Amino acid sequence: MNNHSQQGNHKKVINFIPNGEFYYKKALGALKRDEVEKAHKFLSRAADLSPEDADILLQYAILEIDMGRFEHARDLLMAAHDSGPEDPDTLFYLSEVHVNLGYLRDSIRYAQRYLKLAPEGLYRDEAMDIIEFSEHELYGLPDDAEGDGRLDYILDRGRRLMESGEFREAVSLLESAIEEHPEFWAAYNNLALAYFYIGDTEQAEALLNQVLKGDNGNLHALCNFAVFHFYKQDAQALERVVSILLKIRPMLVDHRYKLGATLALVGRHAEAFNWLRGLQRTGFEGDPGFYFWLAHAAAMIGEEKVSRDAWAVLVSMDPSKEGKEPWLRARIPDTPENDPKFVIGKLNSGEEGLRLLGLFLTGKSMCREDILTHPEWPDVEKMSTTEKLFLANGLGHRLPGRDRGELLYNRVFEATDLLYSRYEPLGEEDMPILEMWFLMCSRAIEESYAFRNPPAIAASAEYMYRSSLQSGTTKKEIAESYGISVKTLTKYVNELFRFLPFPRS
Repeated sequence: MNNHSQQGNHKKVINFIPNGEFYYKKALGALKRDEVEKAHKFLSRAADLSPEDADILLQYAILEIDMGRFEHARDLLMAAHDSGPEDPDTLFYLSEVHVNLGYLRDSIRYAQRYLKLAPEGLYRDEAMDIIEFSEHELYGLPDDAEGDGRLDYILDRGRRLMESGEFREAVSLLESAIEEHPEFWAAYNNLALAYFYIGDTEQAEALLNQVLKGDNGNLHALCNFAVFHFYKQDAQALERVVSILLKIRPMLVDHRYKLGATLALVGRHAEAFNWLRGLQRTGFEGDPGFYFWLAHAAAMIGEEKVSRDAWAVLVSMDPSKEGKEPWLRARIPDTPENDPKFVIGKLNSGEEGLRLLGLFLTGKSMCREDILTHPEWPDVEKMSTTEKLFLANGLGHRLPGRDRGELLYNRVFEATDLLYSRYEPLGEEDMPILEMWFLMCSRAIEESYAFRNPPAIAASAEYMYRSSLQSGTTKKEIAESYGISVKTLTKYVNELFRFLPFPRS
């Protein structure tokens, strides 16, 4: 074939970019072949690409229901329902997911709407069964026994968004809910937490004051104030709120749990233990947070058996907690991140890079509470955006990575963890490479460096540091340990060299 014909054919090439419909069709094909895992993967991708396509969301929700993931299924079904005219199938599955979650009145409401819209529909008998079952379960209960299912959904959705680090989405959801329900105090409380986590403490405290003005003595608002004062190191304000909390004797299980967990967080371990242990003795079966704070409070007052039993339950729910038992504080390794004085010194450095190192070490420390409550803990409100994001990451909050800035920081965090893992457990002799790394990070972030290929970037930092001390260090050795090529390592060494912490001109 001659060059002319090759060029002619080249002009006919059309770039293909898969969309939601493409992955949706692949998912349907996989379901026909009973390839459930593949179908789940394709539907997840389709929903990401077409988040307002009701058919995709419905099919994805059905698969999530089959897998027992009812909360996520409800999110998908609510999004499908909000995306267009009422669809009978969506209404039926909303009924099914709500009955599984225990919102029986909502399940009846959706089933009745399904039957009205499709009286002879495919799921007619199932919808009638749901109504019969739900009405039987509700017989004799007061009308407000369940609360408002829609508002409960908003609170639960907001909580899960915050737990996954999606604070902006949580703010948007809760603000919309408050606009529709001006006295939805629980939403105000959760919105205050969301604002606090993103560093807007002034707005967070204004919301709590609004709650207390409209609902005097609101326990959740008082507990949230205690948490805010604790992290801001305002000892006098914290003591004032705690003195109020210690006088409260709540009857509701939710309130007793909130009070106990808050007291444990701020260091009132004996009082916290009384509330949480009391709940457990009544047969209360809590979430991972309940067992975490019960184990923590018990360990701090010497109730080691209770602490061990609670921690065992926690590990069964969240295996990642194994090895982080609170009673191990007595056997904390003598390493830099576990030395509050050392970490605080970094946090109060005049160099942002060293402050970032201090925030990173705070997240890794087994003495985190001692660091966070240290009198010289820096003012969070005065931290830079980069510092706040490093703090949030160290405390377990993850950025969703939905824009260029969030992707940049996620790559920084990934590269940092890779480099840290090479030197864990830390010794004093390992500090220079981490100091170099964080000073580089600070300068690179300032210049909006993209941090693409985190393994190569971590490898480059290690090579630059080790080669400056050991003449025998080879690129091949470092590249192989990170699973990259020598060519890639060289490329990123050249890119990162300009960020090395030499004195600026």
